Amino acid sequence: MELGECTRNPGYQDVDGGGSAADTVNHEEPEERRDSTALKLDADAEYTQIKPYAGMPKELVLLHSSKARYRVPREIMFWLIVASTLALVALTVTVIALSPRCLKWWQVSPVYQVYLRSFRDSDGDGVGDLKGIQEQLDHFQYLNIKSVWVSPFYRSPMRDSGYDVEDFRAIDPLFGTMQDFEELLAQMHNKGLKLIMDFIPNHTSDRHRWFNLSRTGDPHYKDYYVWTDCNGSAPRPNNWVSVFGNSAWTYDEVRGQCYLHQFLKEQPDLNFRNPHVRKEMTDIIRFWLEKGVDGFRVGAVKRLMEATHLRDEPQVDPNKAPASVASEWDLHHDYTTSQLGLHDLLRDWRAEMDAYSREPGRYRFMVSESYDYHEVDKTMMYYGTPLVKESDFPFNFHLLDLPQNTSGLWVKHLVQLWMANMPRGQWANWLVGNHDKPRIASSAGQTYIRVINMLLLTLPGTPTTYYGEEIGMENINVTDSQTQDPAGKYNASASRDPQRSPMQWSGDMNAGFNNKTNITWLPVHPNYTSINVEVQREDEGSVLAQYRFLSALRQSELALQRGWFCYVHADASVFSYVRELDGLNRAFLMVLNFGKESAITDLSSVRELPDQLKVLKSTNQVNDGKALQKSGIPTEAGESLVIQYSTSTRFNPSHPEQCYVSEKACYLSAIDILYKC
Repeated sequence: MELGECTRNPGYQDVDGGGSAADTVNHEEPEERRDSTALKLDADAEYTQIKPYAGMPKELVLLHSSKARYRVPREIMFWLIVASTLALVALTVTVIALSPRCLKWWQVSPVYQVYLRSFRDSDGDGVGDLKGIQEQLDHFQYLNIKSVWVSPFYRSPMRDSGYDVEDFRAIDPLFGTMQDFEELLAQMHNKGLKLIMDFIPNHTSDRHRWFNLSRTGDPHYKDYYVWTDCNGSAPRPNNWVSVFGNSAWTYDEVRGQCYLHQFLKEQPDLNFRNPHVRKEMTDIIRFWLEKGVDGFRVGAVKRLMEATHLRDEPQVDPNKAPASVASEWDLHHDYTTSQLGLHDLLRDWRAEMDAYSREPGRYRFMVSESYDYHEVDKTMMYYGTPLVKESDFPFNFHLLDLPQNTSGLWVKHLVQLWMANMPRGQWANWLVGNHDKPRIASSAGQTYIRVINMLLLTLPGTPTTYYGEEIGMENINVTDSQTQDPAGKYNASASRDPQRSPMQWSGDMNAGFNNKTNITWLPVHPNYTSINVEVQREDEGSVLAQYRFLSALRQSELALQRGWFCYVHADASVFSYVRELDGLNRAFLMVLNFGKESAITDLSSVRELPDQLKVLKSTNQVNDGKALQKSGIPTEAGESLVIQYSTSTRFNPSHPEQCYVSEKACYLSAIDILYKC
């Protein structure tokens, strides 16, 4: 029957209306009539069906959907969805806009320096190698280390322990092969570790192909190095001196000129005023970035360029006979360091690394090494400018002077020297040792190794740990016959061998450094049976256990990662500071005794601190968990405390002149996020 008849037929109702359509339709219409019937409602017909029913045709669906009781809820739902979507988008944009930058991988953990020759020997030749590092990757994870800086492993004649490079694109066989390097890098990335290479652009080895072509006068390579006319019988064009002593010039008989070397005579300086040299070194950076390395430590950056006029440098002592000037300390290095054009060069390299940093999670890191000593302003220039970036940070060498005066006031002075001069918004760095400087456990004493490690791991910024500092390794004694360092061969007191002894892994043969043969390139320290990784991993009160705890605490606590750093107290013994984050009710008070005697520190004048305090971690394990009064905090010489406390009152708003933060952020506990404030 036609649809119009159905709607007018009182029997065609739903169950609630007294029956079904099947009960009222008792006959079949001819096939021809069904085919020719138009399924439509008469224009003037009255629609009497009250409720929709299952299986009704689309015309009825449209009629029902147009009714207010169905249309209005549908429109309300539609606009609610639109409003909710817009609100969610707006909230997302707001959170992104207000959120501070995420910390990068080189900010979230210490940087661990591996001196490759001394870390782990895998093949029994007495020298550490790339496979040796791969065997010990779990050590970095145990310490919550994410960033590993490895000393040079380029092909080299080894006149300066690998800092004289013969081929920047090859691995020296002493350390392994390119395949060993690629396997190490892959394994490190699989474990979430980052590899920072040593980049040595100032000079090459005198066996480098470029130097051999330059000394023979090849037109392309002629000016790859710094050459000048000189007298072969007295090759000293000016009074410039080498870092290792004596003249920085050496006469080359093949070319008949002198070449500049600010280090050994086997390490001729490159001429970075030559655009071809700049391109060569940029290509080398690109080569290793393509391999997948995560960053570079750029060495001796202040010496990359020299003044072209080659004038004599001013003497520190004008009355000293010019002929007796033989040490770098005899001169003011006005013409051989920090020359015009240096920072342009570093910015070019930074731009190259930025081009490889676009992939998420693959930021390429750059740190510069420049010993500027009291000229702090020169060091700060390596951060770049607000518009043009250079290094992520320059190395901070000021804490190397800690042993000169063990007092809280001296430590505060060294910390303030960096914090007061660091450009706004930049990231600090701290270290107390490296392959060129004596080990801090020897220069300051074992009494202070724990308090120094606590200082490093609780200051704002990125700490750098030289291998072995996590267990308190000390310098070794090296005889003349055992000396390997060229600096030590010139001057025994300047030898860097004592701080480069093999890593002390265990109490086994050779301290576990080489367990295949009884050979080590330098002697192992005699105390290796008591000071080693294996022993200290079993001791909850060891230097290693403390280092591991503090590294994990730094990584897990926002206040230590990116919070305010505020000076609280300093005297002849104690240096104390607070780490806090706005909006976070958990803060940390550090009390570090660098003095020679026990001390009681009265912080009752610091109203932002609660009267009752509790020690979270002490370098003296028996004091862990101890309750203290802020009016009398006791510490022994060399002891340091991490005190965690709860407060809603911040120290930094009332003492802005005593506080620093790299990038201000606040914590919103209601939704557990950070935001700019």
